[in-house]
Amino acid sequence: MHTDVSPKDKFVTVYGRKPVLEALHDYDLRVDKVVIAEGLRGPAVTEIKEAAGDRAVKVQRASAHRVKVLAGNGRHDQGVLADVVARRMRPLQDALSDPATAPRTVLLLDGITTPGNVGMILRTATAAGIDGVVVPHRGVATLDPLVIKASAGVAFHAPVLRCTTAGDAAELLSDAGYPLYALDAKGRRDLYSAELGPRSVFVLGSETAGLSGDVRARIGEDVSIPMCGGVESLNVASAAAVVCFELQRRINTIG
Repeated sequence: MHTDVSPKDKFVTVYGRKPVLEALHDYDLRVDKVVIAEGLRGPAVTEIKEAAGDRAVKVQRASAHRVKVLAGNGRHDQGVLADVVARRMRPLQDALSDPATAPRTVLLLDGITTPGNVGMILRTATAAGIDGVVVPHRGVATLDPLVIKASAGVAFHAPVLRCTTAGDAAELLSDAGYPLYALDAKGRRDLYSAELGPRSVFVLGSETAGLSGDVRARIGEDVSIPMCGGVESLNVASAAAVVCFELQRRINTIG
């Protein structure tokens, strides 16, 4: 049974005049609507309205406060935003509802608040063919223009799975029978020798705080990435890339 899908689980909201105009000019993207603050005028706004008109995208007016609330950013929205349809974004619960089509390989982001890291992880995971990247609404960087830029636009097309918190996601995935793995330099087995099985979830945590307590409680095994040259760890986005392409290698090997 499918859940009622929130707009936050269907759209990536971009804000600021230049990002909105870029989205309207990208015909590979489907823009659902543009919202402009009441009373906002000027050449940039006219250009946005004309670009929206060329694509038959509806333009709505709202109070400046409402635009800030919708954008989730009080300093950089510039009074304009656009909701872009993310075709592969869906609630995690929906993705798990049918075991026959449920994702095999999943990344779960926990406490990663740097937009650049989230964007790079989405880009790498999509390139490696990962089935789903869980980006919780809370505790992780919002899918905003900074994340989109870091992903080089891939965030619009990434297989994003949404839920409220990383803890909620860990519970859903664990209850659905997925083993959860975490990266740890002290892990008993390394990534290349660990037995992962046909379905697996890799949890990527904050580089400073690590995993949240409710997620840590559901980790089945810690695995390590072998390091040389006295290097102790990798940036989380770099570590994610290693995991993604190792998972891809295993799938290709199995065929």
